Amino acid sequence: MRWVEADPDPDTQRELLDVISRAEEHEEAARSLEDRFSGFLSFGTAGLRAELGAGPMRMNRVVVAKAAHGIAAYLGERAASEHWGTPRAVVGYDARAKSSVFARDTAAILTAAGVDAFLMPLPLPTPLLAWAVRLLKADAGIMVTASHNPARDNGYKVYLGGHAAEEHGRGAQLVPPADREIAEKIAQAPDVGAIPRAESGWTVLPERIAHDYEHEVCALLPGFPPASRALSLVLTPMHGVGGEVMSMVLARSGFDKLRVVPEQAIPDPKFPTVEYPNPEEPGALDLAMGLARDCGADLVIANDPDADRAGFAVPDAAAEGGWRMLRGDEVGVLLGQVALSRMRPDRASEAVFAASIVSSRMLERMAEAHGLGYRETLTGFKWIARVPGLAYGYEEALGYCVAPELVRDKDGISAALLLADYADRLKEEGRTLQDVLDQLALQHGVFATDQLSLRVAEPPRIEAMMRRLRETAPTSLAGSAVVSAEDLSEGTAELPPTDGMRYLTADGSRVVVRPSGTEPKLKCYLEAVVEVAEEEDPAQGLARAREAAATRLRGLRTDIAAALGADS
Repeated sequence: MRWVEADPDPDTQRELLDVISRAEEHEEAARSLEDRFSGFLSFGTAGLRAELGAGPMRMNRVVVAKAAHGIAAYLGERAASEHWGTPRAVVGYDARAKSSVFARDTAAILTAAGVDAFLMPLPLPTPLLAWAVRLLKADAGIMVTASHNPARDNGYKVYLGGHAAEEHGRGAQLVPPADREIAEKIAQAPDVGAIPRAESGWTVLPERIAHDYEHEVCALLPGFPPASRALSLVLTPMHGVGGEVMSMVLARSGFDKLRVVPEQAIPDPKFPTVEYPNPEEPGALDLAMGLARDCGADLVIANDPDADRAGFAVPDAAAEGGWRMLRGDEVGVLLGQVALSRMRPDRASEAVFAASIVSSRMLERMAEAHGLGYRETLTGFKWIARVPGLAYGYEEALGYCVAPELVRDKDGISAALLLADYADRLKEEGRTLQDVLDQLALQHGVFATDQLSLRVAEPPRIEAMMRRLRETAPTSLAGSAVVSAEDLSEGTAELPPTDGMRYLTADGSRVVVRPSGTEPKLKCYLEAVVEVAEEEDPAQGLARAREAAATRLRGLRTDIAAALGADS
């Protein structure tokens, strides 16, 4: 009852009272009560993310108040010891349930703690918040979002900048040891009733901040945009906050043939047309591809609900329904080609491309072929965005950093604009994005990727499968001997420790197995590399190489599933 009395939110008060009243007679309610109070929601490099609800293991106003107090204490302590002056923070939020409430609570608590707080004027995309951290020279940024998680979830993502980060990390998500130091401050926070809240004093940013961001993104395209584009587009913001910003960026860049999926155009925290509002999920793009078929579009753009990711679909006569979604790795190398075309010759010697350990290795081969540096990082843009000299970085989960000088994070808005611009220029030449993928495969080899994702009901199941993999390592995968088996939890010379296993085989295939950082999943990332034999007909050689790569991928999938004790 102590939690109920302290909770400032009548919704979660009623919810918890209801669970308590049913717990004595209903086993399900008793289990729910036990789970809600089994600990305190862990704060890490991903910040906070969990189901909305009452109790310390859910996202609610009590948990958010303690998190805001801990962040304020961290900033205040560093400001005092490092002589910053008054620390500054900017707070953004999406359109999920309770997001605006959590954001306002955060601004009030930061202000009461002596932090100069700026609050976004309305629900806006996550990359806009990351951009604003740099624009305002803020020492911290807080984004209330659960990104592409189901409707029941919300989260709390933290960025560092200003005095609190080194130059190449300003505006990027926090990494160790800052996450641990903030977590310690959160653990020391008093009861919520003793946390001061200001009634006013923070600055609500003007709505033009969204237009300023749009202007900066449009400026990534050199010169004036064409009066009219050849490319026809379909856009879905997936019930999220990216629709208006993305539409404005495209319109200002000359894309006048744009249709927005009407059923998914308006922000809706219930995400009524999709079970998981993630462009990667099967069926998530069905409405968008259906509209594209009906109107004869050339490209589908899909942003996740906070618009930090972007998915794309293209016409494909061989695919069911005549359309297929591009894999994240395909988009990754296409945007790598765009980055190469945009790069000034005098910068090539110092420019660096980067991708996560689970992304395709083709980008590395492209960088080497053009004399650029390349860095492999752990998964997550908190690592990719911090690479010194970064010119372009991506991860296969639809995250792309195409303009690190603008946004030091994945940005689905700028990525979508640059890919749409590229597709438009290709159409004027009578070519397509698939033509470029074919060209890159002929030049660098076929890098075929796939993923096996095992969703579990109970987190201990993930630990058991990882333990099985470590204790009984596979000696071959897809008929090729395993020549390297790395336990990533031990770290390497280039990578900090992380929970995962990486296998390389004699034929160049790669498998990486790791738990998801945001969902109850075990994820297996598969890659097969096949060189294209020189033949009189390059198309036949490419087709054979792709068929061989697909066969290897099927073998990798079957064998790693067996090694984990799961069905593929």
